[in-house]
Amino acid sequence: MRFLANENFPLDAVEALRQNGHDVAWIRVDSPGISDREVLSRAQIENRILLTFDKDFGELAFRSQLPATTGIVLFRVKMPSSAVVAQKVAKAIALRDDWYGHFSVVEDDKIRMRLLFKQPEM
Repeated sequence: MRFLANENFPLDAVEALRQNGHDVAWIRVDSPGISDREVLSRAQIENRILLTFDKDFGELAFRSQLPATTGIVLFRVKMPSSAVVAQKVAKAIALRDDWYGHFSVVEDDKIRMRLLFKQPEM
C-alpha cells in the first residue's frame, strides 16, 4: 500500500512498514514544517493513505470537508517507545487491506473505521 507518514510519525514505524513492502513517504524528510492542509493535499495528490498521531486531521476531513478520500489512519496507542509503536503500527496495518477511503482510528484494543465519502447510489 501507499502511505504518507505525517511529521509526527516515528522513524521506527516508517521503517517497519517499508520492511513489510509498503511504499511510505515521510513528511519529516520530504517536507518538514508544512501545514496539515498541505499534508492532506499531498496525500490526495499522491494517492497515499495518511498515517498520523494528530487528531486535527479528523477535523479537516469532516468539519472542514477537505478532500481526504484516499484515507486517514489516526493512531491513538500507548507509546512507551518508538520500537513498541513500530510493532503496533505494523501489526495494525497488516490486519486489514481496506484502509483506503476510510477515516480509521487505531487504538490498543480496537480499530474504528468510517467512510470518508458516500458511494454513489445505483
